[in-house]
Amino acid sequence: MSRIGVVPIEIPKDVTAQYHQGTVTVRGPKGTLTVSILPQLDIKIADNKILVEAKKNDSFSKSLHGLIRTNIANVVVGVTKGWERSLELVGVGYRASGSGKQITLSVGFSHPVVFSAGADINFTITDNTKVIVWGIDKKLVGETAARIRAIRPPEPYKGKGIRYFGEVVRKKAGKAVKAAGAAA
Repeated sequence: MSRIGVVPIEIPKDVTAQYHQGTVTVRGPKGTLTVSILPQLDIKIADNKILVEAKKNDSFSKSLHGLIRTNIANVVVGVTKGWERSLELVGVGYRASGSGKQITLSVGFSHPVVFSAGADINFTITDNTKVIVWGIDKKLVGETAARIRAIRPPEPYKGKGIRYFGEVVRKKAGKAVKAAGAAA
């Protein structure tokens, strides 16, 4: 039995949830999201709570139990508060501009990189070096942030590049430091 899967999901007062033919649809003030449910699980919605139950006690059903419960909980949070992921640009002359659905990144290439968001994703730029990716779908927000980070990932010698806010980049010693250490 999953410890996470048995915890009921509280439905806030301004959110509605429906289960119909293998999908849970959650509507809230920020939008509507759906989660597909496999036939090994059963969903019960009552008293402003969503319960996820495994129909069988086999290992496959157990592995899905906590996963699907967490996915539904993430959808409920997404339609009420939304999700965001922050990125920072580290390097001399690295900056971002634009907002809304499209940003332009100057990250050391000979040309600026224009990045467009998907349908449910928005950008906010602060201090010309911080990009906030936000939306209602946690998976889509994370994938978009990862695609932006992949444009110029942080390099290990000086730490320049695009990194998640608060990410620690372990720096390597350069050739000069290694040679000086070997000679001593």
